[in-house]
Amino acid sequence: MLKDESHRMGLGAFKALGGVYAVARLIIGDDVVLNFSLEALREKAKEVTFVCASAGNHGMAVAAGARIFGAYARIHLAETVPQAFVARLEAQGAQVVRSGATYEESVQIAITDAAESKCIHLADGSWPGYTEPPRLVMEGYTVIAEEMRKQLTQDGNWPTHVFLQAGVGGLAAAITYMIRKNWPVQPKIIVVEPDSASCLLDGVTAGHVVTVDGPASNMGRLDCKTASMLALEILRTMADSFVIITDEQGQAATDELAKLDIQTTPSGAAGFAALTVGDIPAEARPLLIISEGQV
Repeated sequence: MLKDESHRMGLGAFKALGGVYAVARLIIGDDVVLNFSLEALREKAKEVTFVCASAGNHGMAVAAGARIFGAYARIHLAETVPQAFVARLEAQGAQVVRSGATYEESVQIAITDAAESKCIHLADGSWPGYTEPPRLVMEGYTVIAEEMRKQLTQDGNWPTHVFLQAGVGGLAAAITYMIRKNWPVQPKIIVVEPDSASCLLDGVTAGHVVTVDGPASNMGRLDCKTASMLALEILRTMADSFVIITDEQGQAATDELAKLDIQTTPSGAAGFAALTVGDIPAEARPLLIISEGQV
């Protein structure tokens, strides 16, 4: 079974759900959500600027949310992010800044930028003292789990295994939480990470958030060296296991999916890569998420 997120909201990745949702909620602030009109939201948004670092797709979601609601966005990209994202972000009206050699460096620069410019920092990772914006991003991702639950309830073909790729862990944690909360048939949940950035597995092993070392990966949207604190707390108690894959395995999975006319990247194909190299029973009913289209 495949859940294809490559066309989500015309932005090409699941992250559209988290960033756009969080932008709206942060603009609304403490006002009553159910009684808040789009016109009122756009009026409040006129003076709001969102700042974040991104490996590509989160920045796209924040930029799109800012454009939709009439706010502004400034996105920090590390040197490793493909140039294609710059044009896509600018098409959404965002200001793009190349910041740092790695994603982690761009995050620190974005934190400083937001503090100095008094803008709203909207990251998809969390750490002590910074949890509400990334919590809202993860809340947006729960829509995916609910969509899957509704369809599976109709056809009754519940999966035995769910493979969830992870960078900082927001998607994997949000879906894992919803599966454990309200799916009537519980699968085994397998979290998939690149071998160059196994920050969740290493964090679970250590019992706390850690920063790992490793080269850049062709799984660019998963190549995060520090896990989200919120995501780690969920996954360490609710996930069943972790699978680490290589760049070569990610690319091979991408190529195999292309033969089925499923166009994605090694990041988007990571769950399929873990399935093909893993050891699950022949009678298993796996569920995979194609998390993004081609960059």
